[in-house]
Amino acid sequence: MITGDLKNKIDKLWLEFWQGGIANPLTVIEQITFLMFARLLDINESRDEKRASRTGLSFTPRFKDNEQHLRWSQFSHIEDAERLMNVVRDEVFKHFRLHTSDSRFGDYMKDARLAIDKPSLLVKAIEMIDALPLEAGDTKGDLYEYLLSKLSTAGINGQFRTPRHIIKLMVRLLDPQPDEVVADPTCGTAGFLVTVMEYLLETYSSEHGILQEEVVDDKGKTVIQKIYTGDLLTQEQWQIIKTKMFHGFDFDSTMLRIAAMNLYMHGVEDPDIHYQDTLAHSFADHFPHLEQNAFNVILANPPFKGSLDEDTVNPPILRMVKTKKTELLFIAQILRMLKTGGRSATVVPQGVLFGSSKAHQAVRELLIEQNQLEAVINLPSGVFKPYAGVATAILLFAKGGATDQVWFYDVQDDGFSLDDKRDTLYQDEQGNPLSFAGDLPKVLADYRRWQEHKNAAIQNGVSAEISDALFSDRAQACFWVSKADLAANKYDLSINRYKETVHIEEQYDSPKEILEQWMGLVDEIQGELKELESML
Repeated sequence: MITGDLKNKIDKLWLEFWQGGIANPLTVIEQITFLMFARLLDINESRDEKRASRTGLSFTPRFKDNEQHLRWSQFSHIEDAERLMNVVRDEVFKHFRLHTSDSRFGDYMKDARLAIDKPSLLVKAIEMIDALPLEAGDTKGDLYEYLLSKLSTAGINGQFRTPRHIIKLMVRLLDPQPDEVVADPTCGTAGFLVTVMEYLLETYSSEHGILQEEVVDDKGKTVIQKIYTGDLLTQEQWQIIKTKMFHGFDFDSTMLRIAAMNLYMHGVEDPDIHYQDTLAHSFADHFPHLEQNAFNVILANPPFKGSLDEDTVNPPILRMVKTKKTELLFIAQILRMLKTGGRSATVVPQGVLFGSSKAHQAVRELLIEQNQLEAVINLPSGVFKPYAGVATAILLFAKGGATDQVWFYDVQDDGFSLDDKRDTLYQDEQGNPLSFAGDLPKVLADYRRWQEHKNAAIQNGVSAEISDALFSDRAQACFWVSKADLAANKYDLSINRYKETVHIEEQYDSPKEILEQWMGLVDEIQGELKELESML
């Protein structure tokens, strides 16, 4: 977690942009991202220069001899504000747009423009970003995550961010492995992909697996950077994770830049983020190796409540489900993108669970009859407030096979208030707010119990349905439903269709007893009134 001092610096930087006339939080983050990128380029250039001088190995420079003045360490010291503005706007950003030597960032910067039109604001922004610890590998990810949290609190564009605790639940439910390939077809700010990286570090790293590397920052200062290499994985495995594991797609160029920077700040050295609508013809045209049978794990919160013309949708998707509704089209496309045996956790509006149209029923039947629908996790309707009050659910499914039972969980408490404030409801012993609390730890623990139970039953050659009574009580928060029951109800997946409500019979006194009690109260009141009258 970042310190209060670092938070204060980010808050102050945010306020400077606000006072400088840039109120859109997405624009603020984009401009800060550009400037952070400029500084990171220089940090990496200084690192490679020092390494080359020490080892004698050559490298491809990011700045030519006539471009040295475009390095952060050079232009950040320009004292004349107007000249600084001219250099950054006309030369540094041009270098961004032409730059292709540092991973894939050249693709994301092709239309980069400086939106800061006040020289004084640019000076203040550069001074503040210059003071941020971007060379610290174990800090910069938290720093950027805090910056992105401003999207949720600023009031607009917050819909781009799935709540962090819901992402954390979905990642832990899927349990991504180090040798798997992970994707998000509508990545936004890459929250799902970043959380997978954090999960891998948490699971496969320890204090015994830390290397220390000398890093030269943009001021020429040598700092010691902690690199979590993990005692459970080799350096080669970590290198594959950082360069080949993560893939994201979005058709908003601003989102792509922010997503790429978010991953980069969290240790993903070569994020594979593409400008692409994964439902469109062009996805198959430009990425035939990624648009089907490509991924082990897909995490997504695709846009819903939308409608697309059929002629804009890739035909193989329409052959799976004939509809214009984006929430149904994305489920079909996610199934296409998964390898056989690959699995997904996807957020859907609850209308997908019980919609009566042919397309709704076809998607549910597809998930159950031709794939393995593992779980339906019902979320409270306030999870996405204050931006949307729509009721949602998480679908867990794997590609291929067939479904025997579906496990349901009815989440009532996600650890936050369900009003527009979304205040945290739980604290640890030190009084710090807990972001993964309420029913969410129970969901994770019970789902793992259910999976272990099913696997044990399969190994023993016993039907998980009849082996014992685990999660068979439909009056509880979680329970399983057989495929036969689902099919009999047109594959309806709404939890209320199957959940049993236990009615507790209320016990009341007889009318005669109630009347006697009432008359006794009346007599008592009259006695007190007479006593009061005698005092007058």
